[in-house]
Amino acid sequence: MLSRILRRFILQPKVHRGKHNAQGFRFAIVVSRWNDMLTSRLLDGALDALESSGADESSVEVFKVPGAFELPLASLKAAESGNFDAIIALGIVIRGETPHFDFVAGEAAKGINQVGLKTGVPVMFGVITADNVDQAMNRSGLKAGNKGYEAAMSAIEVASLFAQMAAGEKRVRADEKVFPHVV
Repeated sequence: MLSRILRRFILQPKVHRGKHNAQGFRFAIVVSRWNDMLTSRLLDGALDALESSGADESSVEVFKVPGAFELPLASLKAAESGNFDAIIALGIVIRGETPHFDFVAGEAAKGINQVGLKTGVPVMFGVITADNVDQAMNRSGLKAGNKGYEAAMSAIEVASLFAQMAAGEKRVRADEKVFPHVV
């Protein structure tokens, strides 16, 4: 314990964190039409977050897909276009009487994660997986909290962090050119 406390005073690395400022970034929102009464609220929450953080109309595009299963492929197309700094995937999967829930929720989660890993474009998982309609309503802004808003705020923060990281990479490359190796 004491060594951990001492290490905090000795090693003080530079910490990078994204900012909640959407200005200058472009966002794609991919949203499921299934459970539209609730996914439209997720979309509203995401748009509120982007607007309150400085995004303007021209920096956000919305793509509507039939259901949560289609979110990964549409997110991949958006990411591969090179037009967006972050993707926000929104949907709701509510457990039913069959294992369909497990397949759709699992594949949506796995696919959305793979898009970010494959393309390097951050893709935020704003998919509610709920056991019942009440749980889905609670998480889509009808009672408390809105997962669409939260996913958009995460997208802004990660896009900002990635921009900082890219600026650092450019700075290092420039430094390497300034101090060439002489034999």
